[in-house]
Amino acid sequence: MSSFTEGSRLGIPIALGYFAVSFTFGIAAARGGISAWQAAFISLTNVTSAGQLAGLGIILASGSLWEMALSQFIINLRYSLMSLSISQKLSARTPLFHRFLMAFGMTDEIFAISAMQKNPLAPSFMYGAMALAIPGWVLGTWVGAMAGSLLPSYLMSALGVAIYGMFIAIIVPPAKRDPAVLTAVVLAMVLACLFHFLPLLNRVSGGFVIIICTILAAGLMAWLMPIEEEPDDV
Repeated sequence: MSSFTEGSRLGIPIALGYFAVSFTFGIAAARGGISAWQAAFISLTNVTSAGQLAGLGIILASGSLWEMALSQFIINLRYSLMSLSISQKLSARTPLFHRFLMAFGMTDEIFAISAMQKNPLAPSFMYGAMALAIPGWVLGTWVGAMAGSLLPSYLMSALGVAIYGMFIAIIVPPAKRDPAVLTAVVLAMVLACLFHFLPLLNRVSGGFVIIICTILAAGLMAWLMPIEEEPDDV
């Protein structure tokens, strides 16, 4: 079996999951007045669930470009670390354009299946996974946005609840495995409530609230509950 075929085989469940998750993003975008093609273009050029949801909130709140850039940098910083990790599995002769294309398609799920492959990792493996995962993400967004623009308002309101299911799907699995993640999630929720209800703090724009809550919650947990490095095998 070729590397591309193997990547495509492992990319099938990822694509199906992406379709379901991005469907809710498409609905949220349509509710905010963004067209189906605009929403699909956002998904095609970003391919990041948490980043797109945060970015959509900033867009709908008429946030500044600085808020958008800083929030996306913080939320998507993990992809840079994943790309650095996967680069160690590539042959030293892998051309730079392959490395850039592979980094563009780096997501949590694609990183997971790529990290399990033997060295050296063939770029065609990731291309096979990307060939299904990315269209699944974009198509789900487009279908969700089309449904959001065609369905009656009462049904749209009901389907809008699905966006909270998307958030739950993102945070619950890692929170169940790691108490530090659970504590960070709860702390971020508390901070967000403070910014929403307290005088003066409720004047801070939504984009900067996301940035501040992310930095404070993640930074505090990294300081109080750091991940212990496993000792190298002798």
